[in-house]
Amino acid sequence: MGLKCQLIFRCLGGGRFKFGFHKMSLNMLSLDQLLAFLLAASLITMSPGPDNLMVLSLGMSRGRKQGMAFGLGCALGCLSHTLLAVVGMSSLLVASPVAFAALRIGGGAYLFWLGVQALRSRGGATVPTHAADAPEQSAMQLLWRGVFANAINPKVMLFFLAFLPQFVRADLGDVPWQLAQLGVAFTVQAALLFGLLGYFAGTVGQWFARWPLVALWFDRLAGLIFCGLGARLIFIF
Repeated sequence: MGLKCQLIFRCLGGGRFKFGFHKMSLNMLSLDQLLAFLLAASLITMSPGPDNLMVLSLGMSRGRKQGMAFGLGCALGCLSHTLLAVVGMSSLLVASPVAFAALRIGGGAYLFWLGVQALRSRGGATVPTHAADAPEQSAMQLLWRGVFANAINPKVMLFFLAFLPQFVRADLGDVPWQLAQLGVAFTVQAALLFGLLGYFAGTVGQWFARWPLVALWFDRLAGLIFCGLGARLIFIF
C-alpha cells in the first residue's frame, strides 16, 4: 500500500499551494486573485452600513473594547455564510449546471441592483445613538451579539452567494475550495477593519461629522464596484 502525500509550496510565481493525498489536490488562491478580492472587499466593508456604523457607535459610547468586540462578532458571523455558500454552490454544481447558471445570473442581477441603490444614495449616514441607551453588556456578550446578528441576516447570505463567485478562477479548479478561501479572507479583512474602526471610533466619528460627504463618496465607489461585478457575473463569468 503506497500512500502518496505531496506538499508543494511556491511563494512566488503564482503563489500556489498544492496538497495531494492520493489524487486529491488543493490550490491556494493566486496572489493577483487574492489582492483583487481584498481590494473590493475592503472598499465594500468600509462603505457606511449598519454593521460598521454600530461598531462606531459602540466604540464612541462604550469604549474601544466593546466596539472592537462587536466588530469581531460581525466578521465571524460571515463564516456561517461562507459555509452555506460553499455547500450550496457544491450541491448546485453536482446536481444541475443549469441551476448553477441561474444562480449566477440572479446573483449578478442582485449585485447590480445593490450598485444602483448605492449610486442613488444621498449619503447622510449617521452614527446610531441607541447604543448609548442600551443595557450595559460585556465584550463577550457584544461579540456573540455581532455573530448572531450577521449570521441570521439573509441579505448578507445573498451578498456572499453573489460576491464570492466573482473571484473564482476556472484554471485553479475546485470551486468550493476557492469559495472557502475567499470567505475566510473576507472574514479576516472585516475583523481587521472593524477592529480598527472600534479602536479609533472617536477620531472616525469626528471625521464623519466634519466631512459628511465622505460617506457619500464611499457609497458611490461601492456602487460602481457592485454594478461592475454584477455585469461581469451576468455577461462574462
